[in-house]
Amino acid sequence: MTSHLMANYGPRPRTFVRGSGSTLFDAEGRDYIDFLCGIAVTSLGHANPAVTAAISEQAATLSHVSNLFGNVLAEEVAGTLNRLLSLPGRPLDGQIFFANSGAEANEAAFKLARRYHAGSRPKVISTWNSFHGRTMASLAATGQVAKHEGFAPLPAGFSHVEFGSLDQMDVALKDGEVGAVLVEPIQGEGGVVVPSSDYLSGLRSLCDEAGALLICDEVQTGLGRTGEWFGFHSHGITPDIVTMAKSLGNGMPVGACWARGEVAAAFSPGDHGSTFGGQPLALSAARATLAELERIDAPRAALAANEHLRARLAGAPGVVEVRGAGLLLGAVLDLPAGEVVTAALDHGLVTNAVRPDVLRIAPPLNISKADLDLGIDRLLAALTATLEART
Repeated sequence: MTSHLMANYGPRPRTFVRGSGSTLFDAEGRDYIDFLCGIAVTSLGHANPAVTAAISEQAATLSHVSNLFGNVLAEEVAGTLNRLLSLPGRPLDGQIFFANSGAEANEAAFKLARRYHAGSRPKVISTWNSFHGRTMASLAATGQVAKHEGFAPLPAGFSHVEFGSLDQMDVALKDGEVGAVLVEPIQGEGGVVVPSSDYLSGLRSLCDEAGALLICDEVQTGLGRTGEWFGFHSHGITPDIVTMAKSLGNGMPVGACWARGEVAAAFSPGDHGSTFGGQPLALSAARATLAELERIDAPRAALAANEHLRARLAGAPGVVEVRGAGLLLGAVLDLPAGEVVTAALDHGLVTNAVRPDVLRIAPPLNISKADLDLGIDRLLAALTATLEART
């Protein structure tokens, strides 16, 4: 049968029709432990009762009115995010722009940085191997040349330095036209790469010296996944702008761009907007998701599961190293990660390869120990099967 879907995603190896907690079910009724979470999205698992109830109630009440009118949920969710973004003893006073995705949140950040500098410092520096989205500007910020191919010319004003190199960033900031530095606290799509403990604090100092804004892309790392509410918390710094999405709605499309008060004030009415951004239906999911993440103490849960995962994968066949933080982990392999992903599906496990030799592991933050162990058992079986198939 001819498909009416564009081929930009390629063949789909499975079709899932139902999910419950950490488990997905395909059209044949087979179950799979989900170690990918829709790419770090369903941090509370599939069909979470609290989120499902909130969406259902809101859908029967009011789903959309546009941002020309007030929205009682917007202030509440923005306030909760502002509180969670704050470090202990260092309350923040910032504002939020709601969008539909991480790429849109980053687009808002770029525009806000240009407005803040009144157009005098239009350049943005990000890092090689970074990933910031697929829209034209967020793609230009993404430090992966292979993803740029076929889309030239990309928007001007974006350049890249090596992730983790403060020396290269220092040189790049001497340009004088750099308005912002964009960085992921941990590179997810880049291979789950963790910088040195002084990297973000070093970037904060360099940005302060150069008069540039520091933007933290927390789309994948935010909201408890790394064992902190946000990845930058591990570094004890405060960014000027923070972008987030993915797990914010536990599957509902919602993103957000937070900025400290002085920076946020650069936007005036009409400077930016989104038809669906921050609509009641999406924010009902965000409110329920945030409440559940706080109820389960998501950072603590991620740390506990991290310890168990690392212990069980230590010395596993084909595993050279496990890196990352919390429940954003990369298993570095000495065999092709893509082959392991295929074998994992055959054994009832969903994961993916972010590099030819790196497997991403990002289960729900509330995954039970039984499901975590079952998923690890299936991963070990997939690793063994891949090794045997290559001998």
